[in-house]
Amino acid sequence: MFGRSDIRRPLRAIAAAAVALGLASCSSAQPPVPNTSHADDYGTPVGDRKVRLGGDLVMGLSNEPDRLDPTTSSSLYMRSVMSTVCEKLYDNDSSGNLVPQLATDLPRFSDDGLTVTIPLRTGVEFADGTSFNAAAVRTSLQRHLTLEGSQRTGEMGPITGIETEGSAQVVLKFSTPFAPITAALADRAGMIMSPTALREEGKDFGDNPVCVGPFKFVERIPQQTIVVERDPLYYDAQNVHFDRIVYRIMTDPKARAAALRAGDIQVADTMSPQDVGALSTDPGLHLLVSGSFGFQGFYLNIGNVDGAGKPAKPIETPLAIDPRVRQALSLSIDRKALVDQVFKGWYEPACTPIAPRTSYATAADTDCPEFDPDRARRLLAEAGVQTPYPVTIQVMNISDQLQYAQALRDQLARGGFELRIVPSEYPAMLEAQKRGTYEALLLGWSGRLDPDGNISRFLTTGSSGNYAGYSSPALDEVLFWAAHTTSPARRGALYEQAVRLVQRANPYIYTYRVRNLTAHSTSVTGIEVYADGTVRLGKAAFVADRTS
Repeated sequence: MFGRSDIRRPLRAIAAAAVALGLASCSSAQPPVPNTSHADDYGTPVGDRKVRLGGDLVMGLSNEPDRLDPTTSSSLYMRSVMSTVCEKLYDNDSSGNLVPQLATDLPRFSDDGLTVTIPLRTGVEFADGTSFNAAAVRTSLQRHLTLEGSQRTGEMGPITGIETEGSAQVVLKFSTPFAPITAALADRAGMIMSPTALREEGKDFGDNPVCVGPFKFVERIPQQTIVVERDPLYYDAQNVHFDRIVYRIMTDPKARAAALRAGDIQVADTMSPQDVGALSTDPGLHLLVSGSFGFQGFYLNIGNVDGAGKPAKPIETPLAIDPRVRQALSLSIDRKALVDQVFKGWYEPACTPIAPRTSYATAADTDCPEFDPDRARRLLAEAGVQTPYPVTIQVMNISDQLQYAQALRDQLARGGFELRIVPSEYPAMLEAQKRGTYEALLLGWSGRLDPDGNISRFLTTGSSGNYAGYSSPALDEVLFWAAHTTSPARRGALYEQAVRLVQRANPYIYTYRVRNLTAHSTSVTGIEVYADGTVRLGKAAFVADRTS
């Protein structure tokens, strides 16, 4: 292990190292990109294409988002909605590079890495007319850091203070350098909220969110629709084209596909691999395909008794107590066979939290555990449990997820398990993972550019996203140094160590990685979907020669 003095050396390379964590920055050690027959298509900006001003776009959103509060949300679907309403300090582009959004340049790091200065846009207003400035940014970042129930605290690192320098610079002070901060501020931790709205709404901000964005929030009818409308105060309003965007909650992928064909909606996310073949050949539709920084699999509750982030407590079941039982679960899964069977090869196996298309990916930290149901049964025998050993898993009540769970159940039976499937609604599953009211939970993560955002949030002791209730001082130590060390090579070696530790304990069983499959009408242009999974509609438009 490295001494603390290592992370206090000059850190001018820290921002460049963070920016390099993208699709375009693969190292020679990276494994080959799978599924090359399904070419990526991230969409393109409107550019010089002739478009018309106005009109209402309707998107079929595949699940109900949780509360529209950047501080407390843990839902991918919230990110798609808020991408039109609530800009961030930074964003990532289609090549996986970090780029300024409400900031004007990448952060400036002091030589010791303990001071991070972020230059901000000027002349910008929130949707309620409040001025966007350094004080407003400080208010939002402080809320992300300290609000009870915040899901952002662990993502922001060891911040000791948030200061302003004039109205156009915010300064973050750290106790130790934190390499992933730029990537963190390119997600919800970087969403900046109106301080006026925060004062008026308090913890109810998510019921009426007010930010800087091409659109502003209008209304939400739970389980039905979320409506936003063009914001005339937006600093780049001349490049915003729709009058309104209506997000229609449509959990059935076949219903979304049918609505697309009928013209009832113009865009839909998370299309089923069962349907995309036909959709891709429809002349009136266009299919966007992108890889993912994230992962899918299932949480195992081994200590989340009082809620995520609270001290872990023992759960008196063999699954929670004995890592041999969890290892047996992992060994009972033929990951490739599952994705080929259920998802027709559109998705790919995933075995660790390290995304294969990023600069830290190596064979050592992306390899899959072996499929060995015979060894799984031997491990269960060593653990002294009777077989078939029952495991109850909550699964989203949609066809693809249920099919996957049923195929998983058949595989696990070979290893000595009886998987009991409980269909559940997505918001209820988000609540269950936070409260710890589950045994196993089939849910994934849309992924982040920096590997810290894919692992520390979920597996560091006491993190608000540690839904398994897992605690490992050894893993905590490795992840601490991985986040606070500036050398990319050293970080990569540490993440290899982290993966080995995780695969011994298996608090989360990684099983597959999606490809983001989004379809839209050819009457629309400028829709973009990158590897972070967010559907970007803010500057899309109806083409001039078509009707909506």
